[in-house]
Amino acid sequence: MEAQAEHVTTGDEASVHVRVWRGDSGGGQWHIYRVPVRRNQTVLDVVTWIQQNPAPDLAYRFACRVGVCGSCAMTVNGEPRWTCRTHVNRVLRDGQLSIAPLRNLPVVRDLVCDMTPFFDRWSEAGGGFVPGIDRHRPLPAIAPDTLARRAADAAIECINCAVCYAACDVVAWKRDFLGPAALNRAWSLVNDERDRGNRERLRAVSGDAGCHNCHSQQNCTQYCPNLLDPAGSIAGLKRTVMRAVLKGEF
Repeated sequence: MEAQAEHVTTGDEASVHVRVWRGDSGGGQWHIYRVPVRRNQTVLDVVTWIQQNPAPDLAYRFACRVGVCGSCAMTVNGEPRWTCRTHVNRVLRDGQLSIAPLRNLPVVRDLVCDMTPFFDRWSEAGGGFVPGIDRHRPLPAIAPDTLARRAADAAIECINCAVCYAACDVVAWKRDFLGPAALNRAWSLVNDERDRGNRERLRAVSGDAGCHNCHSQQNCTQYCPNLLDPAGSIAGLKRTVMRAVLKGEF
């Protein structure tokens, strides 16, 4: 069902025609809905109105509504975005609005994706913190102004929304690629002096699905809603892996 969205006015109330992808992993089609225009309306407001009115069976995810949880990420007019922080009047193209599930992830139903592959890549990249001391020993003081600590801090605010994963063209053609979020997490731990898992972690990110498969297109950095720089983190991993190889640590 291919239908174009457009601004229309009925009586005294303005509305927008919105295309929403409906279906599951087996396939689906676009459905079109007429949604009233409201001041400061977000894309998540639009999806919620559709679910509360003409399509109560519409499946989608959200939680905080204020850009903290990342669970409301969807594809809006072809681009991955947090829908709770995306205002309709800023993304309309020629009066058109289309909403679809995130790219590069299996679709459960409608706008809901299966996040399992995304979190599997996180684990495969060594994204778990490996402590160097037990709970009975005092925590060491960490200087906040070292180069390593600043690098870790710059990468640590990822909230796993998968926007960068959906934006990544390498993930699109190489499904086992670890992806920008997992590699960004690995970089934050590589720079954390408390962590003791770097030897295994660097082996993981240097493999066939690791950091050297990144083509440096920087879609991940462009679309990150938290203004992180996953592309820069991946570049840092490439340098670190190369130094480890030259030192004979592999």
